[in-house]
Amino acid sequence: MQVVTISFFRYDNWASRLEALSQMARGRFALKSVPGLEFFKLLGTGSDEGFNPRPNVDVNAILCVWPDMATAKAGLKGSITHRTLRDHSCETYTIYLTPTSARGMWSGVEPLQVTEKAEEGPLAVLTRATVKLPVALQFWKHVPQIQKEVAADPTCVFHMGLAEVPWVQQVTFSLWQGTGTMAGFAHGQTPHGRAIRAAYGDHWFKEDLYARFKILEEEGTWEGGSPMAKLKSDSRPAAPAPAEPAATEKPAAQAPAKPKKAPRKSRGSKKSKVSA
Repeated sequence: MQVVTISFFRYDNWASRLEALSQMARGRFALKSVPGLEFFKLLGTGSDEGFNPRPNVDVNAILCVWPDMATAKAGLKGSITHRTLRDHSCETYTIYLTPTSARGMWSGVEPLQVTEKAEEGPLAVLTRATVKLPVALQFWKHVPQIQKEVAADPTCVFHMGLAEVPWVQQVTFSLWQGTGTMAGFAHGQTPHGRAIRAAYGDHWFKEDLYARFKILEEEGTWEGGSPMAKLKSDSRPAAPAPAEPAATEKPAAQAPAKPKKAPRKSRGSKKSKVSA
């Protein structure tokens, strides 16, 4: 069973922030020598939960793909890059996942291998895209409303926007109570759904990847607590999102309304009538 780990690191002083920036450049060389590590990405974040393109020097992340859980555990423990960032951070959080669906490519390869079936209940979602430069501004104009919608959704307990390269190589990661509300947010008549339809309809992306994951376990805390505990606080699967009609589907014909009967005239005296 393939295991994907995403480790988040938070910093509260400039010495730590500078070391983190240094590791973003140097860490890739050390990660290449970690036994069993099949694929990795060092990721920065933006402001406002990562959805603002202005860089956030307080938080960064590392995504890694491993062949199994034992290799993942040993690799994270032995990785010099992870250990250095842990030592300089004021808070760290790692989540262990396995993919249940994946489509698309990342840096010219397909890094995710799906061997597990999706289950009802909590899930993690990752999206990744390289945005074409001519449409970058058009892409980013949708982001503020999407951010507000995600923040207001009680079934999304964790969300973070990340980037390999600011503005053009974007990654989002989120944890959801269930597939119903997540699918409604992603593909329904929402700011995100409309942005996705525009992106694929107008070919905004040079490369993209979309994946869902089963959540295995977590280590550490984020914002002083456990994101998985928030998921477990309401483990009921969300209701499925209503299906949208196809673009070519015609509205169902409606039966003609029956004509209303004219009101009976009053047989009383004219004095008893009330004028409207």
